[in-house]
Amino acid sequence: MSRPPAPGTSRWLSTPARLGYVLAVPVLGLLNQYLGFVAMIAAIVLVWKDSPWQKAAKVTATIAAMALLGAVLPDPPEDGGRDPVARAQATTPPPAVTWPSPTPTASPERPSPPPPAPADYRGRPLDEAREKAEEAGFGVDEHNASDDGKSIMMRMNWTVCFQKTGWTSSGTKTIDFGVVKTDAPCPETDGAAVPWPRMPDLVWKTWKTARVRLTALKVVPEHHLRADTAYGNDWLPDEGEYEDWRVCATDPAEGADVTVDTWVTVELTDQANGCPEPDSDRGHAVDLPDRDDDGDPDYRDPYPGDPDRTTTMPNGLPDHSDDDSSDDGSHGGGWNCPRTRWC
Repeated sequence: MSRPPAPGTSRWLSTPARLGYVLAVPVLGLLNQYLGFVAMIAAIVLVWKDSPWQKAAKVTATIAAMALLGAVLPDPPEDGGRDPVARAQATTPPPAVTWPSPTPTASPERPSPPPPAPADYRGRPLDEAREKAEEAGFGVDEHNASDDGKSIMMRMNWTVCFQKTGWTSSGTKTIDFGVVKTDAPCPETDGAAVPWPRMPDLVWKTWKTARVRLTALKVVPEHHLRADTAYGNDWLPDEGEYEDWRVCATDPAEGADVTVDTWVTVELTDQANGCPEPDSDRGHAVDLPDRDDDGDPDYRDPYPGDPDRTTTMPNGLPDHSDDDSSDDGSHGGGWNCPRTRWC
């Protein structure tokens, strides 16, 4: 004969009590879905453990508890029931994966700071510019700034056109001068051709005008300018007396470069004459007409028909008399040249 279950065990619970647990599931589920879930588990355990119910009744009670809980739970969201935090994480794109840069084995060289700005030495003689730059702590170098390839000799005769600063590998500040011969114009860029002035058109200009035009080029010093006669049998008057003579030709010719080393010759003639016709086949100077062949061009010979240049004619040669009895010149013997250009 079996004993009744001890008080406090699940078998002690009556059938109405067990049904009460099952019915409590939806009530608790309305309050909190997690509390309802715990109540459902507890009700199922009470139905199946030490219950006198038939198996079919136990299954029915289990299904009823689950159905009652499901009836009171809220509908799951369309995205599968994830909470808002999960949904926000799902809609946010994952951060881009970045790989750390490899650590360099050696730190790169730091760029050298620009050297301090030196004084502007352009336009100064090279020897003076070098002295001032060295006093300022620069290592000084120099080069020909033109394309003529000439070596730099006698620095006092060269002028600074360009300057460039830098550093040596040992940290010394440097300056490099690009120079040209003194009085030469600077090239447009370092290493370009010197823009020498061109010989102007001076034909039939006066000597006074030609001299002004040539010295205005600023590359022809006064001592490099020479006046000459255009005709072989002509001569220049004393200096200052041929200011109005006219230019017939120049050497260098019109349009040629005029450099600091150029010697300019200007061929002149008295304005009473025209210029000789250029004739490359002559090979010698062209002469002015001299009808008496006495060496004086007709335009300056007061007696162009007298080849003897007698003493009775100004600028004539002394008369040579056949009478040798007297040599004092009173009878025309010997040299008698008053008022002639020969005395």
